[in-house]
Amino acid sequence: MQTRTLGSTGPSVSALGLGAMGMSGAYGAADRGESIATVHAALEAGVTLIDTGDFYGMGHNELLLAEALRGRDRDSYRLSVKFGVQRGPGPGIGGIDGRPEAVKNFLAYSLTRLGTDHVDIYRPARLDPAVPIEETVGAVKEMIDAGYVRHLGLSEVDAPTIRRAHAVHPVADLQIEYSLISRAVEADILPALRDLGIGLTAYGVLGRGLISGHWAAGRTAGPGDSRGFSPRFSDGNVEHNLALVEALRRVADAKGLTVAQLAIAWVAAQGPDIVPLVGARTRERLAEALPAMEVTLTADDLAEIEKAVPPGAARGDRYPSAFMSSLGAGN
Repeated sequence: MQTRTLGSTGPSVSALGLGAMGMSGAYGAADRGESIATVHAALEAGVTLIDTGDFYGMGHNELLLAEALRGRDRDSYRLSVKFGVQRGPGPGIGGIDGRPEAVKNFLAYSLTRLGTDHVDIYRPARLDPAVPIEETVGAVKEMIDAGYVRHLGLSEVDAPTIRRAHAVHPVADLQIEYSLISRAVEADILPALRDLGIGLTAYGVLGRGLISGHWAAGRTAGPGDSRGFSPRFSDGNVEHNLALVEALRRVADAKGLTVAQLAIAWVAAQGPDIVPLVGARTRERLAEALPAMEVTLTADDLAEIEKAVPPGAARGDRYPSAFMSSLGAGN
């Protein structure tokens, strides 16, 4: 497995990271045993970056990872943890809390659930509009100084916010959605990251499965699957978007790749400062994703991919409308 460094101040990590959210119900029921086996397979393949959030399954995901990582050398992997999203007993989101006292409280619970004495990258999942980013970041800085956190990360914030946060403490990386069908980061955010020496960890590289090559027209999201509320999967939009996937499939077939491998390789090819995260819930999906990091795309390949899926070609927002205002970038 190749490695990449997250920005000028962040850690060296595997060039492909594992996003664990789907192992805790975001896309419907997941098999606990298979989830743990997938984490083990990722580690054995050289994946060292594992991403989670304290609100994934209301702590379930952190407890799952604690079980999967038990007995492993703590220096052999890097944990990226998001915080700040408030939940209730039901399925809804209750807002964002970035108050300094809340930051420290969230971290204390995460350390206990994960069974570790430190988090490698700690980041607010979204910007709290009621709390200046300087205050939230200042609290993370205190935890870095105290040894409970190694690096500061950000998630889904705009370029001005990145600059303000970076002035308080160096930011290792920004986690944000980036894929062939979500390219809003390219206008202002990616140039700002490169100007400041900040890395990017890209989630949603397969569009939550939409551009994986495995989603089919007429398929419906099952119980507990958040894709049932996604505009890009809705009737009228999904058919258009799957036509893009078929165009991409023709390019992938010509290179002897699967659609998923080509989509992941495209993200990785956008720069050595970018680390794609794959949300594999099974060893089968992980095994498909891993070879993407060995793919070299030529200028001609990239041109063919852009022809198949031009910027802005996807139909539908990447989140339901109620959540779009909390994002630092659009679609």
